[in-house]
Amino acid sequence: MAGDWPDVGEVPLLYSEGNVAARVALEREVRGWSTTELAERVTRAGIKMNQTAVWRIENGTPRRRINLDEALAFARVFELPLEELMSPPLEGLDIASRRLVQEAVEAFYETRDARDRLHHAVVAISDHIKAHPDSSRAIHEQCLRLMGDERDARTLSNDIVDGGHY
Repeated sequence: MAGDWPDVGEVPLLYSEGNVAARVALEREVRGWSTTELAERVTRAGIKMNQTAVWRIENGTPRRRINLDEALAFARVFELPLEELMSPPLEGLDIASRRLVQEAVEAFYETRDARDRLHHAVVAISDHIKAHPDSSRAIHEQCLRLMGDERDARTLSNDIVDGGHY
């Protein structure tokens, strides 16, 4: 029963204010931001903060406490769910690796958003052609003019004919 469990020492809290402080420092460093820049971003997110407060959260003895509004602002600024901000940093990833992953994640979301914009634009053009069939040829020629590359223009024109990008 109780004696059946191995002695593993002190178990770290899954979510703690200390984790948030460590993650604030890590996420700031990954993005290459100074403590001043982070304080400015948190202030723009609606919570007044200065560079000294950020430094004291990350390094102070005793460490500066973080209230819920500040934690939410940090999560918003870092574009992380609050639960992730509260989690301990993953072991085995150095700053360079974290920066590469951060760059890949940002590029993924930018690409997804661009694909969504493209899809909506293609659907709108397709709907326009259905309502105005005489405009079809001119629209396809305009695609070629603006794109310059015939193969890319043909791909876009095919998406328009198909009624969507996906």
